[in-house]
Amino acid sequence: MICLGAGFAQAQSAATPTEHLEQEFTDPLTALPQVFFKDTWSPATYGVHVQTNTAILRALIPRIPSNSLLPFVQLIRPTFSLVTVPSSRGGSRTELGDTSLFDLAILPWPGNETGLKFGLGPTFVFPTATSASAGQGAWQAGPAFAAAYLGIPWFLAGFLLQNPISFAYTNPHRPPQNTFEFQPVGLIHLWRGWYLRSADATWAIGWRRGYPTTIPLSIGLGRVMVRPGLPPINFYVSGQWMAYRQFAPVAPQTSVVFGITVAYPKLMNW
Repeated sequence: MICLGAGFAQAQSAATPTEHLEQEFTDPLTALPQVFFKDTWSPATYGVHVQTNTAILRALIPRIPSNSLLPFVQLIRPTFSLVTVPSSRGGSRTELGDTSLFDLAILPWPGNETGLKFGLGPTFVFPTATSASAGQGAWQAGPAFAAAYLGIPWFLAGFLLQNPISFAYTNPHRPPQNTFEFQPVGLIHLWRGWYLRSADATWAIGWRRGYPTTIPLSIGLGRVMVRPGLPPINFYVSGQWMAYRQFAPVAPQTSVVFGITVAYPKLMNW
């Protein structure tokens, strides 16, 4: 354990500030305060002849001891969305989608010397959609779990797992929800703030018989920019392809994802 801890400390010290920021911007368990915007444009969608689009705005709010009620780092992440869906009159329309939130606690083990981090907590979905086709129409809650490995300065691997389960509905005709959501995360540093990433695809598996299962794959290119006197910024573009789908009559076939993140390191002690 002593040799392993020394090796991890040496690897961390060898990381450049830019490589460290690349990991922080992609790590599902980062405690770096940030605001994130992502737009997913799908020029080809199974089941419809119109282009679809999803824009999300997300904030990451860490609570650090002793500024929190809990004796460990707590990560609160609300996500708001705007979705462009097919219209019954032809064409498409843009609506407010459902709002989600998770609250993860970073576990104090196995310790920094291993390069591993684990987070555990609840996840919620609130039926804020302004139309039936833009959301699921159900109040949902369930478990969330995340893990990340940062023991190599130029590399990151991890995942985010969520399973929201419906317990109340906006009307009696909305179907129950129980979906396993798995988001794999990977990053490889390239050169001077440029990196490869795969962190946008979320695999969704419905537990109920006949419910949709979709497994997309994504790969993208991003860059971190450090500006003197200004918050660091991260942007990326990636492509996404639906590798497998079952019982999903409407699902994106191919997508282009644009993302931008602004971090606020000075707020970490707030």
